Amino acid sequence: MSDIEPTRLGLLAGAGQFPMQFVHAAHEAGHTVFGLGVAGMASEELASVCDDFRFAPLARIGKAIRLFRKAGVNRIIMAGKIEKTVLFHPFRWLRLMPDWRTVHMWLRYARENKKDDTILLAIIREFERDGMTFDSALKYAPELLVKHGFLTSKKPSSSQWRDIQFGWEMAREMGRLDIGQTVVVNDTAVIAVEAIEGTDKCIRRAGELCRRGGFTVVKVAKPQQDMRFDVPTIGVDTIKTMHEAGGRILAIEAGMTILLEPDEVTRLADKFGISIVAVNGEELAMRAAA
Repeated sequence: MSDIEPTRLGLLAGAGQFPMQFVHAAHEAGHTVFGLGVAGMASEELASVCDDFRFAPLARIGKAIRLFRKAGVNRIIMAGKIEKTVLFHPFRWLRLMPDWRTVHMWLRYARENKKDDTILLAIIREFERDGMTFDSALKYAPELLVKHGFLTSKKPSSSQWRDIQFGWEMAREMGRLDIGQTVVVNDTAVIAVEAIEGTDKCIRRAGELCRRGGFTVVKVAKPQQDMRFDVPTIGVDTIKTMHEAGGRILAIEAGMTILLEPDEVTRLADKFGISIVAVNGEELAMRAAA
């Protein structure tokens, strides 16, 4: 648990369970949380756990800034997945109806490309113009990070360790290119690579392409990972998706991956016969050299 003095935090929440887990962890540490959920993405359950909560449309950064300012918040946490697929809808500008601050952010900070890091850093820079600072959720809830070691009773075989080592190199390179954090491999062949669709859909696609199952999912942080956003995250849904698709091994990066509902994740993985291991690059290099 963090030893930071209790304070009032702002939460900019996207999809998934991570925002909920963060609020619980922040409350346990004595912080209060004003939540602002991205409409159509963030869970309505956040209203019942945050000290105060509002929704705002994705492309209304000006409104978000005004709500945070009115709530007396100047330190903000970004948690949850922001669905980029909306950027590729037909007539997206009419659908999103961006306000002036969003247009300014887009033209000033995000014109070069539409990579995750580019867009999320652009959002942060626009908020910073109003004196608001983004912190990592892990600054206030470091216990959410997974520790090194085996999380399940079942451990990888020697051939599965080869897939982990192979997938690790591929996933790190995909992360360096800011394409995605997850690679699915089987028998040292890449089956699927995560891009805009997200981890669960990547795993499902791997199940469609590798009908025999038994594949390995490797999820790592980017070499240039900014811990304020887009930190690799796994939870119960990840394990359920792997089971449905036929995955057998989940390798994640120790100390760089957020693990949600760890007891339930471990219970389900053991039930489904899925191995989960949290490793690091140094350990894999030593295994490869042995």
